[in-house]
Amino acid sequence: MTSAQPQPADAGAASSAPSAGVPASLHDLVLASLDDDQAQEVVTIPLEGKSSIADFMVIGSGRSTRQVAAMAQKLAERIKHAGYGNARIEGLPAADWVLIDAGDIVVHLFRPEVRSFYNLERMWGFGDAGAA
Repeated sequence: MTSAQPQPADAGAASSAPSAGVPASLHDLVLASLDDDQAQEVVTIPLEGKSSIADFMVIGSGRSTRQVAAMAQKLAERIKHAGYGNARIEGLPAADWVLIDAGDIVVHLFRPEVRSFYNLERMWGFGDAGAA
């Protein structure tokens, strides 16, 4: 992808998924999981060719530490059950900012105040994208 703009969470997710609701890729699975768990302001930042850490960074918010923790745990479980291996999770005890490393995709889940403070979108050169 050559666009330097973050993609909305639903960009292409529905059209690229195969029938029966099975995600076509790890990226689709992540977006579907966050959508199912009512994550807010989900943004995808394509990293392919920009960083060797992952192909995509997905950033989303939860309304509370409890929701952030639940989303992270469910996402890791769904990744494992879909056959993508064990995702590594950091930050779960406090659940203000939880990082899920799924290999090709790194997911950051925040409480809104913490997300605003760190503003990862801006740090990756995407201005105020995703900010409320």
